[in-house]
Amino acid sequence: MSVQHYLADYHTHSRISPDARHSMTEMAAAAAEAGLDEICFTDHVEPILLGSGAPREYYDWAALSAEYAAARADWDGRLTLRLGIELGEAVRDLPRTERLLADAPELDFVIGSIHALSEAFDHEGLFTFSPADEEEARRGIADYLDRVQALADWGGFDVLGHLTLPLRYLNELRGFQMTFDGFEPQMEAILRTVIRGGRGIELNTNRGHTPLPDEKWLRMYRELGGEIITLGSDAHAPGAVGTAIRENQALLRRCGFTRFCTFCRRQPIWHEL
Repeated sequence: MSVQHYLADYHTHSRISPDARHSMTEMAAAAAEAGLDEICFTDHVEPILLGSGAPREYYDWAALSAEYAAARADWDGRLTLRLGIELGEAVRDLPRTERLLADAPELDFVIGSIHALSEAFDHEGLFTFSPADEEEARRGIADYLDRVQALADWGGFDVLGHLTLPLRYLNELRGFQMTFDGFEPQMEAILRTVIRGGRGIELNTNRGHTPLPDEKWLRMYRELGGEIITLGSDAHAPGAVGTAIRENQALLRRCGFTRFCTFCRRQPIWHEL
């Protein structure tokens, strides 16, 4: 007899994010259709304005809260809904980040993410970073990991998001066949920092492509003593909600995990795998 595992998608974006256009209500409906038990909305929040890089003076928390309230009005009792954010580029301006967060509503969950390179690369976004060759690509990865380490040192999040994110763009969009092999010391340092701080990492199912991070780094995290881990599709549209969650629960089991997390009011809730 097959075991029924708890299914939760902990990385989704609604029209509150600048790169998505569907309501939280639509995303919740997609979660129910996909057979999920729970969905967490994690719209983008940054201390800068995406595109220009100008300092963000204000975040519209009221719009976020209203969108969430509308989804709960439709789905409460049929599906567990949680309110989170994907906190990007916090290390670009930590004081500003902390001021923005001081005005936030009560959040269930915070993903900490890096989506851009440092000043040495003119803060270029990973999405547009187009290195001439593998050597330049590896310099970009090293720069990215330096920024992730700074984020881990700060620690104002619950899990680190899509830890090997550069590979999404280098391999899927730029035609490289890169791995993070050779960056073991940096990855281990980041994971040790996360574990020491009582934080976790995300297994980003990457909408069905290569998981971020993949098996090698998931095993490293587990072997170092890491336990806190969430699964998220990174869906920006209803059709991607819940993508590869089941398959990646199986991956976690292969890597030695026996449980994963959801969150409520920034506290982990454990579920057996």
